[in-house]
Amino acid sequence: MASQNSVVFEDFFPAMVEKLGAEGFMKELCNGFRLLVDGGDKGVITFESLKKNSALLGLQDMSDEEAICMLREGDLDGDGALNEMEFCTLMLRLSPELMNSSMKLLVEAIVNF
Repeated sequence: MASQNSVVFEDFFPAMVEKLGAEGFMKELCNGFRLLVDGGDKGVITFESLKKNSALLGLQDMSDEEAICMLREGDLDGDGALNEMEFCTLMLRLSPELMNSSMKLLVEAIVNF
């Protein structure tokens, strides 16, 4: 049972992949990224843009600490922000079921490319 202060994450990604296919799912992840990017020329998700735009994805109750943790977890190049590749990688890592079937998704994406 989750405590009152924990975030409960229901993994809808496998159902989305089933419905949209690997290519369609990746397009949806990219659309989610674009909703969260900063308004500047950088085209990355910053702490400020994440807090400002998170309600668009139903995450309006995200705390500052949760936003910071999300950025740290996904920031592979250490610049303090998430580019599109880092965001998509993070989203896939948050889905245990998708991680288990990632090879199938990779093959499907390559075949459809």
